[in-house]
Amino acid sequence: MTTPDPLTDEELDQLEEIALAATAGPWHVRLLDDEGAMGLVAVSTVPDTGLGERWPHFDHHEIVAATLVQQPRYVDTADERWDENARFIAAARQSVPRLIDEIRRLRRQLNASRPQTTEEL
Repeated sequence: MTTPDPLTDEELDQLEEIALAATAGPWHVRLLDDEGAMGLVAVSTVPDTGLGERWPHFDHHEIVAATLVQQPRYVDTADERWDENARFIAAARQSVPRLIDEIRRLRRQLNASRPQTTEEL
């Protein structure tokens, strides 16, 4: 496996813009039922109640993404990692901004610890 090139400052800025433009977090995985009482795995702005609410008994405005909609089956993955994908999406909402901040902090720390050359003075 090859090591990818480091992220540029411009790429970090683009990621930050994408994160800032997305629906505010935190995001949560919700296990719901669609209209046919089939599984619906969603990412939501509100936590899962554990009740497996069935459409239309949940507010669709709270759903930001779905990784499985079975009836009609139009959101699905061949590897059947619906729950895992939903957890990743929900975690990314909180983690991406923190990772960007951490990269910038570490870069500042690294730059501050480097001795200045005569060209930089």
